Amino acid sequence: MATNSKNLLKDKAILIVDDEPDILETVKEQLDMCLVHTAANYDTALQHLLSYTYDIVILDIMGVKGFELLKKSVSRGFPTVMFTAHALTPESLKKSIKLGAVSFLPKDKASELKNFLEQVVLGGGKPIWKKVFDRFESYFEKRFGPDWKERDNFLKEFEETLKKREE
Repeated sequence: MATNSKNLLKDKAILIVDDEPDILETVKEQLDMCLVHTAANYDTALQHLLSYTYDIVILDIMGVKGFELLKKSVSRGFPTVMFTAHALTPESLKKSIKLGAVSFLPKDKASELKNFLEQVVLGGGKPIWKKVFDRFESYFEKRFGPDWKERDNFLKEFEETLKKREE
């Protein structure tokens, strides 16, 4: 698997935006086969988004105006993964979907980041929400409560749409 991921992600240009330096460093180390830019604040991130082309953008939500950056990243056509701890709520998940993110990963699942990025690359930068919902269903239920999707029509309908696409 390691060789495969090295090949899939090799030389991909990736922007990581997070206001926590240790997170930036950890993710950069995980993605050592990639060409990684980092930004610790909104202004730096915006400059990167306007100045370079990325295969994947990874955005924190809190502290860096992640949703504003998501809009800009999507408008530039960059597949964007939301990577958050503090803003891990059904509302931020819903907003990420609506604004065009291709994936959403809890920071405490950072060990799976490389795998999710490979899925984004394999999918040609298209959304991988089905994998997110399948992989983290029990995690989200523990965090948000067992009926978290039912409490929000958008999320419930979104998941039903994902299931229909599979059929």
